[in-house]
Amino acid sequence: MKAIGFKKSLPITEANSFIAFETEIPKPEGRDLLVRIQANSVNPVDYKIRQNAAKDKILETPKIIGWDAVGIIKAVGAEVSLFKTGDAVFYAGDLTRSGSNAEYQLVDERIVGHKPKNLSIAEAAAMPLTGLTAYEAIFDRIKYNPETDKGKSVLILAGAGGVGSIAIQLAKKLTDLTVIATASREESQKWCSDLGADFVVNHHNLKDELKEIGFTEIDFILDFVDLKQYWETAAELIKPQGHIVSITGSSEPLNLNILKNKSVTFSWELMYTRSMYHTADMQRQHDILNKLANLLDDGTLKTTRTTTFTGFTVENLKKAHALQESGKSIGKNVIVF
Repeated sequence: MKAIGFKKSLPITEANSFIAFETEIPKPEGRDLLVRIQANSVNPVDYKIRQNAAKDKILETPKIIGWDAVGIIKAVGAEVSLFKTGDAVFYAGDLTRSGSNAEYQLVDERIVGHKPKNLSIAEAAAMPLTGLTAYEAIFDRIKYNPETDKGKSVLILAGAGGVGSIAIQLAKKLTDLTVIATASREESQKWCSDLGADFVVNHHNLKDELKEIGFTEIDFILDFVDLKQYWETAAELIKPQGHIVSITGSSEPLNLNILKNKSVTFSWELMYTRSMYHTADMQRQHDILNKLANLLDDGTLKTTRTTTFTGFTVENLKKAHALQESGKSIGKNVIVF
């Protein structure tokens, strides 16, 4: 099969930042599905791993990254019970295994969902990783409760990004929260408004703009951009007994003491946790993806795909990474094989 990977972490402009090569089609065992990939999408995790996985060494065999994928099951392991050969599926994969920048991939059935029937492969490929991340942030980390959280506020940092784009929709359609998103450019502000955000504020003047719309405190803050940059601001804005969730990590240790007097809850969200550690509730991602598929099929949610590259080539993968690294990407960038 054809695959695209890298042996050394290089700037995306370098000739060998990605290389195409041939490798064996893997064989499914246990609960694995062998998926013939039809499309995938690029996320920040892709370029971050590309930039750091082989900084000071040259790998013997190219590393295959990429996780979001849509495809058809071609073979199943002996213990598979949730799917059958021929099923159309979508998923976000597992950081510890070979990625979706290949014609075939193995993936555990417990982190796979049935592809939304009413979406094209490109539209569906945009949704798994960001959908899982946003859903888990709201319902597994904050643990949104319709009885006690009705009327509360949520601030979504980086509303026009991949995760923010689906988080706005989930928060608006599945909760009774007032949804506030951050965006600075006219096109990204419109994007957030069109997705249903009640308010869109400029993150360059965050506290003042929140005050202008009547919010000096926020119940829930979802950080999808740069936790270190917003940490002190978030600690100031969060309400007593509020909840902050971040997906971004921090290059420096965070001062959790500034949350103490308010008894604020802080949570990390990494949608790979369940697959990395084979948690007891690993199959919840299968259930979430199927729920997202139903919401996409009935029109409650809409795809966040904005850019499509046609052809599984080194050139297209480089273009997708360059766009993602630019910081100006809105929604999701998809590659159709």
